[in-house]
Amino acid sequence: MVAIPQAHSLSVADYLQFEAASDVKHEYRAGEVYAMASATDAHSTIAGNLFVFLRNHVRGSGCRVYMSDMKARLERSNCFYYPDLLVTCDPRDQETATYKRFPKLIVEVLSPSTEAFDRGDKFADYQTLESLEEYVLISTSRQRVDCFRHSPEGIWTLQFYLPNAEVLPLQSIGLEVQLSELYEDVTLPPPPTASESSESMEVGL
Repeated sequence: MVAIPQAHSLSVADYLQFEAASDVKHEYRAGEVYAMASATDAHSTIAGNLFVFLRNHVRGSGCRVYMSDMKARLERSNCFYYPDLLVTCDPRDQETATYKRFPKLIVEVLSPSTEAFDRGDKFADYQTLESLEEYVLISTSRQRVDCFRHSPEGIWTLQFYLPNAEVLPLQSIGLEVQLSELYEDVTLPPPPTASESSESMEVGL
């Protein structure tokens, strides 16, 4: 995200009015507005693959799935974000056309420029959503999915899925997705060579 220079903090009403007239999507965090970067081929393909599975699964259930054009409203942290995928089963979310307040599943497809934020401050903001049961991060550099689950006791736990796991279970909506199908038609970057890995380790030291 790229911060937009502002003379003063925007109110929620001002942001929604500004966003409705903008050709570029912006996220909103405590009065500050951030322009969103365009997506890569891998990012768009992964999000599209998962949308198909989610849409087919929730059809007729009363749940709705939205892609990256729908905002998530986080009232307690005063934020509006555009998740790559969002599933809500709360009928109250049908009262608002441009944002949803009660998602139970949020998915972000990672990119190098946003990964740290998606794992850090954005996740902390998402945790203020009492309705949220799963937060899923999908890598575009290799086949790996990190799934954070919120227990009834209020504890967030992480489980990650690699190709040998084969299946990604989305427990919040009772869906299992094959990792091979999630990454279908996605061209991943080649893994680092042994010399590149050694150089990275030396730099880290």
